Amino acid sequence: MMKQISVKKTVFIGMMGAVSAVLMLLNLSLPFAPGFLKFDISELPALFAGFFLGPLSGCSVVTVKILLKVLMQGSDTGYVGELMNVMGSICFILPASLLYRWKHTRQGAIIAMTVSTVLVSAAFIFINAYIAFPLYSKLYGMPMDAIISMGTAVNPMITDLPSLMLFSVFPFNLFKHGVTSFITYLIYKRAGNTLRGIIAVPEPQFRNAEHF
Repeated sequence: MMKQISVKKTVFIGMMGAVSAVLMLLNLSLPFAPGFLKFDISELPALFAGFFLGPLSGCSVVTVKILLKVLMQGSDTGYVGELMNVMGSICFILPASLLYRWKHTRQGAIIAMTVSTVLVSAAFIFINAYIAFPLYSKLYGMPMDAIISMGTAVNPMITDLPSLMLFSVFPFNLFKHGVTSFITYLIYKRAGNTLRGIIAVPEPQFRNAEHF
């Protein structure tokens, strides 16, 4: 029985990773962010898996997503974009799924997603400023001023690196992860109850699950 559940979990993680990889391809630019910041909801399946099976499963979906993306498309960013995507996804999925396991209710889910959305948005101010953008600058021989000017083109208030973080990167991540959280909130209970019967996940992972 436990072996059967393990196989079903593995299949589920693989399926969520495949869906996530497809969603990653369906991206678009936002009017308040430079074109190199692409909006997608590819973290939704990983958040779903994190809530449904736990933090490790959620992070495993992220890994499958990136591996499939690289296999299907390769990388046009010297794998810097993929590295940043993994870091962002884990910063979002891990605390959300851990908090939800601690308070396994509708209110707990809202708290978990809200905290994670703010956390990853704040974290990526520093990750982009001190890791991602310098790497892009070095990789492509592009001065930091050129990156900042891409932000200025969509928002005249962006004049330097701190204002780029404040007026573009931070709201971009708030919007991206906020939308992902909202969609998860709308679909999780209905889909989760169905999948729970199929995979037959045992207690205590789903104590108080009737609340959400």
